[in-house]
Amino acid sequence: MEDHATRPVAGPGQLSPQAEAVIAQPAQKPLSAAVIAGIAQIVEAGLLSGLGLVVHALFAGPVQNEFSIPVILATALLANIAFNAVRSHRVSSYRTALPQIGRVLGAWSVVMIALAVGLYFLASGDLASRAWLVIWFGSGAVVLVAYRLGLRALVQHWTNMGRLKRRAVIVGGGTDAATLIEQVKAGASNDVELLGLFDDRVGERSPEMVSGYPKLGMVADIVEFARRTPIDLVIVSMPLSAEKRVLDMLTQLWVLPVDIRLSAHMSKLKFTNKAYSYVGDVAVLDMADRPISDWNLVFKWVFDKIVALTALVLLSPVMVVTAIAIKLESKGPVFFMQNRHGFNNETIRIFKFRSMRTDMLDATASKLVTKDDPRVTRVGKFIRRTSIDELPQLFNVLKGELSIVGPRPHAPQAKAENQLYYEAVEGYFARHRVKPGMTGWAQVNGWRGETDTIDKIMQRVNHDLYYIEHWSILFDLYIVLMTPVSLVSKNENAY
Repeated sequence: MEDHATRPVAGPGQLSPQAEAVIAQPAQKPLSAAVIAGIAQIVEAGLLSGLGLVVHALFAGPVQNEFSIPVILATALLANIAFNAVRSHRVSSYRTALPQIGRVLGAWSVVMIALAVGLYFLASGDLASRAWLVIWFGSGAVVLVAYRLGLRALVQHWTNMGRLKRRAVIVGGGTDAATLIEQVKAGASNDVELLGLFDDRVGERSPEMVSGYPKLGMVADIVEFARRTPIDLVIVSMPLSAEKRVLDMLTQLWVLPVDIRLSAHMSKLKFTNKAYSYVGDVAVLDMADRPISDWNLVFKWVFDKIVALTALVLLSPVMVVTAIAIKLESKGPVFFMQNRHGFNNETIRIFKFRSMRTDMLDATASKLVTKDDPRVTRVGKFIRRTSIDELPQLFNVLKGELSIVGPRPHAPQAKAENQLYYEAVEGYFARHRVKPGMTGWAQVNGWRGETDTIDKIMQRVNHDLYYIEHWSILFDLYIVLMTPVSLVSKNENAY
C-alpha cells in the first residue's frame, strides 16, 4: 500500500557508488505474504461452503431446516482450521505441488470423516439421506486440487516477478556475515532479496565484497539508503555479546519503518523456540517491527478511504462556501500547495485552502504564523482557527499520500527557536515511520498550531510516537471522533 516516491537527501552524506547503483535499480512493489494467505483462506472456505450448499440442494433436497446450513458452514470453517494445522496456508507451501495437495486432501478427509460420524449419531443411522456427503467430499477434493494448483501458479508468477521478496540488507561483515548470507540463500531465496551489507568496520574484518554481495556503506548510511529505495528488513549479524554495537545500531535505525532482526546464528545462548522468529530457516530475534503492516495496513487503507469519501460528501457545502469566501476577499488561487515530510521522510505536496495574502505566501513555512499575523486574511483567520483550511487534504488521503489519522506533516524548513525540527528533537524522523495524517493524537490533546518553542515540538513528537506504538483502528476512530471536540475546546494555539 505504501508508494515510495523520490525522497530528499537527509542523511550523513553522500552514499557510496555501490549504494547508488543499488538505488538506481527498479524495485518491485511487494505483496504481503500474510494478506495473500488470509485472502486464500477466505476464498477457499467460501468455495467449500458454497459447494456444500449446492450439493445438499441437489442431492438431499432444498436447504430449509435450521440444522443443515450451520453444519455446512461449520465444516468449511473446520476444514480451514485443519488446513492451517497442517501448515498448508503459507506462501512457502503454496509454491509446492504434491506436498501441498497431499496435506490438503488428508486434512479434508479427516474433516469429512468426523462430519460423517457426527451426523451418523445425530441422524439415528439414517445414512441414505447422507449420500450427499460422499458427493461433497469427492467434488470438494476436486475443487481443492484445482484451486491449489491455480494458487500455486499465481504465487510462482509473483515469485518470479520478485513481488513476494522482502528487500533486505545485512548489518555486519566478514566470515560471520558470509555464513548468514549462505543460510539465507539456502532457506529463503524465494522470500528475501539481499541488497548488500553495511558495516562500520574496515580492513580485513570487513571486506568490500562478502559472498558476492557488496559493502554499501556504514551503519549510519542505512537511514539515507532506506529513504531513497524501499527496504523491508534489516538483519543484524552481530553476536549478543556485542551489546554496545547492537545498541548503537538500534539507536541509529529505530527511526526507519522496517523490521529489524538480530540473527541468532552466531549466538551460543539458546532460547526456547517461542523466542525466535525465522527468516527462511535462520532463527532471529525481533528487535523492532514495522509499525503498521500486513492486514493492519489493509484495514487502515480501507478506513482512510471510507472516512475521506464520507467527509467529502458531508463537508462539500462547507468547502464550496469557503472557496467562494476566499475568492471574494482577495485575488489569487483558492488552494495553496506546500511541500511536507511524508512517509519515511519522502516529500509530498499537500493541498490547503489559501489563508494568506497572495503576495505574502510562505511556501517553505520558514516563518511560523503567529497571533494577529498580518499575512493572514480575515477569512484565513477563521478557517485556520477551525482547521477548515485543512479540508482539501482529503484529496491527499484519496491519493494515498496522507492518512486520516497520523502525525501531522511538517514543512521541511519549519523551525522552533530558530532550529529545524529534526535538529531540535532527537529521533524526530521516527514519526515518519507511518503516513502523516490530517489529524492526530497530538492535535486532539491540544498540541496544534504555533510551535515557537522546542518544548512544543517535543510534545508533538512524543504524542506522535505514542500513537505509532499504540496504533489500532479503534484508536484511529477515537481520534476522529475527538477531533471536532478538540477544535472547540483546545484551539487557543491555532492562529
